[in-house]
Amino acid sequence: MDMPRIAQVATAQNMILNVKWSDGHVSAVNLIGWVSTGGALLAALTSPELWATATVADFGATVEWAGDDLAIDAWHLYQIAEDQREFTVGDLRHWQDEAGISNNEAADFLGVSLRTWKNYRAGAPIATAVKMLLRASQRDPLMMHAHYRPRRAGRPQHREPAAR
Repeated sequence: MDMPRIAQVATAQNMILNVKWSDGHVSAVNLIGWVSTGGALLAALTSPELWATATVADFGATVEWAGDDLAIDAWHLYQIAEDQREFTVGDLRHWQDEAGISNNEAADFLGVSLRTWKNYRAGAPIATAVKMLLRASQRDPLMMHAHYRPRRAGRPQHREPAAR
């Protein structure tokens, strides 16, 4: 994916940035988690007056605030926006199709029952932790490499009992 670029930004209450991207789509990005985990470096952004100073900088590569070098780059802002975007049953099915795995394997990967996985596929509300894990595994293929375990087709082989 190309580097996302920010065309416009407007602040809203509760640390929300309304971002218009250069490709035309719009995101409302809640940055309270980013600010809250940023320690003393980002604590100044809790001031409504300072928050309101957000502006696009570096030709759309960052959002900056007045003061002590306060900024977030477009890539991380875009990733936060994507993680906050609604995750639908269509997204879930797309994830499974891209991964090329069975219902059983998807359930195993997520640590849920096959019934739960099938309910998600049928449109039941998807647990937040499952949404987060599916998005993270799309972003980082190493998660699949580390945690996916393929199922073998057919019945387990018969083994002779060990001699006593």
